[in-house]
Amino acid sequence: MVVSNSHKKSVVRWKLREVMARRRITNKALADELKAHPTSISRIKTQDVLPEIGGEALGRLIDGINKLSVEGFGDCTLEELAELVSQESD
Repeated sequence: MVVSNSHKKSVVRWKLREVMARRRITNKALADELKAHPTSISRIKTQDVLPEIGGEALGRLIDGINKLSVEGFGDCTLEELAELVSQESD
């Protein structure tokens, strides 16, 4: 998703790769939890910009991460998965 105005361009940076690495969650474990194929998890994990994903699917993804995380990490939040980054326009 890209938001633009006359001077800046904002991009929603997708951080699933970082979240899964930090929480030591594998593609297979998350795929099994979500009843998805590991390749599907890999595809959305490797995106640098927030992929087109519905709110329900995003909620299931967060629930799966929370279930698979070891103690001490706390609940995964939308803010942990995505970040608005502003850049100067060309």
